Amino acid sequence: MQISVPEVSSKSLAELVSLAGRRAVVTGAGQGLGRAVAERLAEAGADVLVADIHDELATAAAQELGARGPGRALAAHLDVTDPDSVVAAADLAVRELGGIDIWVNNAGIFPSVPALEMSAKAFDEVFAVNTRGVFLGSREAARRMSDAGHGGVIVNVVSTAGFRGTAPGLAAYVGSKHAARGLTRQLALEFAPLGIRVLGIAPTFVPTEGNMAAAAAAGVDADSFMSVMQPGPLGRLGVPDDIARVVLFCASDLSAFMTGSTLLADAGETS
Repeated sequence: MQISVPEVSSKSLAELVSLAGRRAVVTGAGQGLGRAVAERLAEAGADVLVADIHDELATAAAQELGARGPGRALAAHLDVTDPDSVVAAADLAVRELGGIDIWVNNAGIFPSVPALEMSAKAFDEVFAVNTRGVFLGSREAARRMSDAGHGGVIVNVVSTAGFRGTAPGLAAYVGSKHAARGLTRQLALEFAPLGIRVLGIAPTFVPTEGNMAAAAAAGVDADSFMSVMQPGPLGRLGVPDDIARVVLFCASDLSAFMTGSTLLADAGETS
């Protein structure tokens, strides 16, 4: 049975942006881009499951979002590489929030290791999070949206690395993000009859806690790391909310006639 996406021309702008009554899951939402996304979805009225592998970060973020309102916010432990963990988070969202309307695959890792020095195990670990995690999250979200008899939206945080090569040492990351972009297109085709839209967003570099930690792990101090970052054509580096606003667009009815696309959020730097 084909479930058609709604025709929303009669809605006001406020209604198109509103996520009131919708239930969202955001992976890697304890900090950085994921937390900014959770904040914007919650501000738009969604109930949000703040999912992260770091329990303390998820709990703190959920408590802050819940205090702000208007929607509910719950914390969940989630390891996107573990199918059982993904299933448990999806089931928790259904049990505690009443369902899933929006799922944002944001969790990702980006270790910098030269290709000639990278082990097969390290390579596989990057794909396990950045690609397999996108598949597992999308599959479990779509299963529950389909079981409930309604459509929904899946948003995959890809990267400009899904469009081109980037800095030396990021072969696994670039490969995983090209794959995530391909999954976005394919899952959009497969899920369209279920009324489920699948969109990607490709951010450029945005300073976050995760970026700074990765730089430190590579032996680069924060000041040196930031000094080599160049603003794009729009004249400044991005901030997490620059990306979160595009995710909100994808998750809302503003994008109701879109699926399969990956939107560049890169200040115009990707050619």
